[in-house]
Amino acid sequence: MSTTTDLIERQKLAVPRGIATKNVYAIRAENAELWDAEGKRYIDFAAGIAVVNTGHRHPDVMAAVARQAEAFTHTCFHVAPYESYIHLAERLNAITPGDFPKKTMFVTTGAEAVENSVKIARRATGRSAVIAFGGAFHGRTMMGMALTGKVAPYKKGFGPFPAEVYHAPFPKTYHGIDTAAAIEALRQLFLTDVDPARTAAIIVEPVQGEGGFYIAPPEFLREVRAICDAHGILMIADEIQTGIARTGTMFAIEHAGVVPDLVTMAKGLGGGFPLAALTGRAEIMDAADPGGLGGTYGGSPIGIAAASAVLDVIEREELCERASAIGARMLQRLEEMARRNSLSCIGEVRGLGAMVAVEFVKDRQTRVPDAALTAAIISKAQEKGLILLSCGVDANIIRILTPLTIPFEQLEEGLDIFEATLSEVAATSQAAA
Repeated sequence: MSTTTDLIERQKLAVPRGIATKNVYAIRAENAELWDAEGKRYIDFAAGIAVVNTGHRHPDVMAAVARQAEAFTHTCFHVAPYESYIHLAERLNAITPGDFPKKTMFVTTGAEAVENSVKIARRATGRSAVIAFGGAFHGRTMMGMALTGKVAPYKKGFGPFPAEVYHAPFPKTYHGIDTAAAIEALRQLFLTDVDPARTAAIIVEPVQGEGGFYIAPPEFLREVRAICDAHGILMIADEIQTGIARTGTMFAIEHAGVVPDLVTMAKGLGGGFPLAALTGRAEIMDAADPGGLGGTYGGSPIGIAAASAVLDVIEREELCERASAIGARMLQRLEEMARRNSLSCIGEVRGLGAMVAVEFVKDRQTRVPDAALTAAIISKAQEKGLILLSCGVDANIIRILTPLTIPFEQLEEGLDIFEATLSEVAATSQAAA
């Protein structure tokens, strides 16, 4: 068995340095626990970036995949289609927001789902422009990078990007951008940069993922919907990180009571197996000619089987409700930490369901981001057996994405490690100042 040190050196020689990783080489995982090459145990507060919402290796998901593997693993849906693809499409058509006919297509990654949402929106409207938001993350493909509102590391040095993509500010109340300011900036964009009559779609994350877990206020999403309606623009909800029960509802946009025209999803949908989907109004989804959509691996039978099991688990184990309970407990503990004078480095705690973040600052008055402290906390927590992730354009936010099936005692164990780590790193930082 290779050691972590060996694997680090082998990775340096074999894998491009642009693929950033942690030095936790997994050999086994179960629900919310993971073991590395030395057999060290970790509490997983990342869930594969919100992929294993149903936990690592959920028995029902694994059983569904095993059954499918006994039948067939690949035919290509274009060559020999299968009933399970149709059945899962029917289920997603039923559970996505909106009481109107819908259709669903499957691909392999979230970036592909986003790409296809833009393709379809352009074809359906006959327009070319697309509006996204500052801080957004929509993938690492060329269109995905164009839509992404975060330069380093995702866009740096990779241009030029596809044309006709524009960015507006996303509401960040902690940083002084409220709904009124964000909507006014969007209106100004229409006056100075792009004609709304030439705009095919506005794509928005109900909660920004890589951007920092900033939650779109319900009134902001309702205003965006109204603007889209007024100008014949399609509204795309990117639910790749926020969807599949993560925020306490199946899709985060449900909290605002807003119905988008198209919904992208991936990550938690496949329960650890590659699968992404795009669901939308039937007449919009039908805009492309036969052959204009698809892909060799789109809607893999294995991923489809896993996703059907995931939806069953969410319903049977009431994971939407459990996400709310997990999030409430996390917010309570983190807000208690924030009230301690010794932890004035905590600028804000925020969350929606089990999508929770802590923003770290050098000073609560100026709110200057503290990326160095954030990195130190993540590193020290890893030493103590807790996996954490950062996010935000200033890399000063820690996001917490536990599996929704995490036992509550392990949730508390992870939060205890986080609190101990934060206290230790904050004290060291203050002593050095």
